[in-house]
Amino acid sequence: MNPRPEYPRPHFNRSEHWLSLNGEWEFARQADCFTETIVVPFPWEHSDSGVVAHWLPTAWYRRQIERPADWLGQRIILHFGAVHHQATVWVNGDLAVEHTGGYLPFEADITDHLDAAGRAELVVQVDAPTDKRFIPHGKQRSLPADDYDGCAFTPSSGIWQSVWLEPRPASYISRLQLRPTDALDGIEVEMTGPSPVRIEIPGVLVREYDEWPGSATLPIPEPRLWSPDDPHLYDVIVAAGEDLVRGYTGLRKVEWRGNNLAINGVPTYVRGVLDQGFWPAGGHTAPSDEAFLLDLGLAQKAGFNLVRKHIKLEDPRWLYWADRIGMLVWAEPPSTGRFTAEAVSAFEEVAAGMVERDANHPSIVIWGGYNEEWGLDWDVPGDPAKQDAVRRVYRSLRYADPTRPIVDNSGWAHVETDLVDWHYYDENVGSWAAVVDRLINTADGSFPVRLGPDLLLQKAINAPGFDGANKPQLNGEYGGGSTSVERGWHLRWQTQELRRHPLNAGYIYTELYDIEHETVGIYTYERRTKDLGGVVPSDVHAETVLIVDLTPQAPGRDLVLQAADRSVVIPVRVSHHGQDPLLGTLHWELGGASGSMPVEAKPFEVTEPFGLRLPSSKGHLLLWATDPAGHVVARTAMDLTY
Repeated sequence: MNPRPEYPRPHFNRSEHWLSLNGEWEFARQADCFTETIVVPFPWEHSDSGVVAHWLPTAWYRRQIERPADWLGQRIILHFGAVHHQATVWVNGDLAVEHTGGYLPFEADITDHLDAAGRAELVVQVDAPTDKRFIPHGKQRSLPADDYDGCAFTPSSGIWQSVWLEPRPASYISRLQLRPTDALDGIEVEMTGPSPVRIEIPGVLVREYDEWPGSATLPIPEPRLWSPDDPHLYDVIVAAGEDLVRGYTGLRKVEWRGNNLAINGVPTYVRGVLDQGFWPAGGHTAPSDEAFLLDLGLAQKAGFNLVRKHIKLEDPRWLYWADRIGMLVWAEPPSTGRFTAEAVSAFEEVAAGMVERDANHPSIVIWGGYNEEWGLDWDVPGDPAKQDAVRRVYRSLRYADPTRPIVDNSGWAHVETDLVDWHYYDENVGSWAAVVDRLINTADGSFPVRLGPDLLLQKAINAPGFDGANKPQLNGEYGGGSTSVERGWHLRWQTQELRRHPLNAGYIYTELYDIEHETVGIYTYERRTKDLGGVVPSDVHAETVLIVDLTPQAPGRDLVLQAADRSVVIPVRVSHHGQDPLLGTLHWELGGASGSMPVEAKPFEVTEPFGLRLPSSKGHLLLWATDPAGHVVARTAMDLTY
C-alpha cells in the first residue's frame, strides 16, 4: 500500500530525494500490545485507517525504517505533517522528539539513532484527549462537549497527515519565505541557511551570493500576475551551501478598495463557500490528492471564487491546488472550546504557525483569527480579557504578514479588524431581508443568534469601543432550509438579497457539502449533486445575477396572484460584478408567452428595478439576460400561483 504518495510539502520542496512512510504500521491500544495494523495517515476513528476506534485517548504506532544506501553521509530527517494531538517519537528506543499541537508540522534529526546499517524501529505514542475544550481542535467533537457540539463531528485522532524521511546536509535551509514586491515586479526572498547562495527563477533569472544577506529582491521583467483568471506561478530554486529547496509563489496584491476586495487592483466581489475539510471515510484526511482538486473544482463549478476553509489548517496539498487553479482562500486556525490562559496561548501558537507554514501561497487572500467567539465563552463584549485576546491575535497576524487583510473574530463582536463580517441565519425570508438591510445600510449592528432550541440572543457586530463603520464588510456565513428543496430556495432568495446591497462586499455560503448529521451542503458528503428544487448554484453565484425585487412566499409559491388580475408587473434588478458595463437584453418566458427588453448595468452597481409586465398566469417564470453577442450571463426563475 502507498496511500497519499505525493510529496507532502510542495511549497518547501526537497522531493528529489525522499521516502514516504505512509502505509501500514503496527498499531496498539495498549503499550507493547501491537495486535492490529493501521493505515497511515488516516485517523484511527475512520474506516480508511482500518481501525475505527472511538474515544481512544492514547495509542501507539510502530514500524521498521531503513536509510536508503545513497543517503549515506547525509543527515536523516523524520517529518510529520500533523499529528493530533501530542506525539512522542522514539527511534531504536531513544527519544527523538516530542510535539504538542494537532495541526502543525514537526521534524526530528534521527541520524544518530540509526544502527550501523541505517535501520531503526520507529515508535510513536499519540495522546488525543477526549476532552478537547482547552486545545485547538476545530469541529472535532469533544467529551465533555463543546458549547458548539451540535455542529461538531467525529474526531480525527493520531497521525492524520503524511509521514516521510528525507536527507539533508548538516548545514541546511531551514526557512524560505517568498512574497511579491509591492509593485508586483519581483519576488522578495527571505531565506535562513548557509552560504554561498544561488537562486534561480527558471526562465527568468539567476542570482548568486557569496554571502547571503538574509533577504533579497529578485526583479522579474515583464511580470505575469497571479489571479483567479490566470493563476500563473513562478518556481524559485534556492541552492545554499550543499542544500537545495524548491518553492513557488505568484505575483499578486490583495487590498480592500472602498467596499470591494481588489486583486492586483481589480475589484473582486467575494462569492465564497464554507468548506470544513472532512471526508466520509477519512475525517480530516482526504483519501487522495485528487480529492483536494475535486473539492476545489466543485466549488468553482457552483460559481464560487473563494473558499473559507473553516477552523482547520488544511493539508498543504489542498493549498497547492488552490494556487494552481486560481481559487481564493480565507484561511483560519482551529478553535478551542473554552477560555483559559493555556487555551488562548495554544490558539495563538497555531495561528502564528499557520502564517509561517502557509504565507507563500498566493491563493490565501484573508487570514482569520477567532470564529464566533468560540474559545472565548461567547462573551467578547462583556469581558475585556477576551477582547484583549482577540486584539492580540489580530496584531500577531498583522505583524507576521502585513500584506493580507485579517478578520479578528469572524461573525460577531469585532475588536480590531481589517474586515467586518457577520454571520446571520434566518429561514424567514421577510425578517432575513429586513435584518440584512439593517446590518449593511445602518449603524445598528445587532442581530439575533439562536445558540440552542430555547436560547435566542442578540449579538453585535462591534465590541465595545470598536466602530466598524468605515471598514469594508461582508456576510461571513448564511443559509437556510431543512430539506434540499428548501435549501435551494433559500440559496436563491437569500443570495439575491445579499447582492441587492452595493455596500456589501460579498458572502460565504454554508456550505459546500454535507458532513455526517449536517445536511446543509450544495453537495452530499460523498460529493454528489443534490436536488435543490431546480436551483442551479452557478446561476445564483454568477458574476452577474438577476434580483427579483419582491419577498417570496414559499417554495413553489414565490408570488401569489390575484384571480382578477389580467397582468402582473415583476420588478427585476441586475447586480453586475464584471469589469465592463453590461449592455444586454433581459428575456422572460411564462406559460408559452415570452418577451424581452434592453438592460444596462454598470460594474459593481445594482440597477434600479426594471418593470416586466407579464400576463397574470400561474407557472414557472424563467428570466435570463444576454450580452450583445447573445451569450447568457444571468439566469433565475420563480413560481407564480393563485
